[in-house]
Amino acid sequence: MDTRESGTGAESARGRIRGRRIRSLRHMALFGPAFVAAIAYVDPGNVAANITAGARYGFLLVWVLVVANLIAMLIQYQSAKLGIVTGRSLPGLLGERLSLGKRQAFWAQAEVVAIATDLAEVLGGAIALQLLFDLPLVLGGVIVGIVSTLMLLLQNPRRQRAFETVIVGMLAIIVVGFLAGLVVNPPTAGDVLGGMIPRLEGPETVLLAASMLGATVMPHAIYVHSALVIDRHGVTESLSQRRTLVRVTRWDVVIALIIAGAVNIALLLLAARNLLGKEGTDTIEGAYHAVADSMGPTMATIFAIGLLASGLAATSVGSSAGAAIMAGLLHKRVPLLVRRLVTLVPALVVLAIGVDPTLALVLSQVVLSFGIPFAIIPLGRLTADRSIMGEFADGWPLRILATLASAMIVLLNIALIVLVFTGA
Repeated sequence: MDTRESGTGAESARGRIRGRRIRSLRHMALFGPAFVAAIAYVDPGNVAANITAGARYGFLLVWVLVVANLIAMLIQYQSAKLGIVTGRSLPGLLGERLSLGKRQAFWAQAEVVAIATDLAEVLGGAIALQLLFDLPLVLGGVIVGIVSTLMLLLQNPRRQRAFETVIVGMLAIIVVGFLAGLVVNPPTAGDVLGGMIPRLEGPETVLLAASMLGATVMPHAIYVHSALVIDRHGVTESLSQRRTLVRVTRWDVVIALIIAGAVNIALLLLAARNLLGKEGTDTIEGAYHAVADSMGPTMATIFAIGLLASGLAATSVGSSAGAAIMAGLLHKRVPLLVRRLVTLVPALVVLAIGVDPTLALVLSQVVLSFGIPFAIIPLGRLTADRSIMGEFADGWPLRILATLASAMIVLLNIALIVLVFTGA
């Protein structure tokens, strides 16, 4: 063979490899919206629910987190795809299709969910500040509210990348804060695999499962993801660009939620490994002190810093979701400070009247669980509608999975209602 031909072939192969690498880097530069939405999946409500589950029941409920995270991947992908293809958010599309009365009713339940969300996030941040600096909870809540509001000033289409950078930086702190203890004292593979067997043990595990589900599959994250992709990518008219964005978004969602899922599972495993059966360790404060006793003050401080980062980042994303919900359903743009106070004040009231913070966190996640069907059922109907989505409409496998996920959540909530009212 002519050496020139051989050299040309090698150069051509290197060129193709270089081209693929450049395309991969360009596609990775489009990542971001899913990482912002993923913050909702590692907020202080998750910390409370997962630590409570691990400290009380060991590895029993690991399977709940795995299933919830798979559902979250499916739903967040649907939400992002809806925004890319239609150029409108989920609340915006619902606002176009519902009558005034129905829009207001839908907004009311979404607002309750937003208040429960902010309650969890502000409480978690306040607890972290108390653990780190011995600040009163109310003062800590005010500080979290002020800092998160300042972070929200970055959240507009012109500064979307800056907002994403700040949130992803917070996510990195959260990952380190909550995974460090697990690395120091990991569980056995047998214990983890044993927790993968689906089962529940009594009414309280149903409550905890609903709480963990509400903390993992977050209604406001479903609403906001469709808006985040529009803020980041704009309204895309080109069919080929939509195809590229939908393909890239699939990876964006999978990678972001694998990270979030790993953090959630790590929290439960940390509690199951180090806190099971110990008095008072089913609260965040108890878990912090138990970590300090068993792993040292450095690990406990890292844990508290991760909790603070999760509260600050998650309340910023939650407020952004509230703005998108209000704009889409009520057709009104509300000033940032007003929007922030609507959900911040109830959280400060809970802190002021002395409600047990960890209990309030767990119950807030149960409220979120009740809000999930109102988000995922309309989302599934819209993304399956070929008149709206065209070639990007959900195929039958995706529709079946989405229907099963919705049915499981609704049945779990019905069981929870029955248990509450029967006192079982």
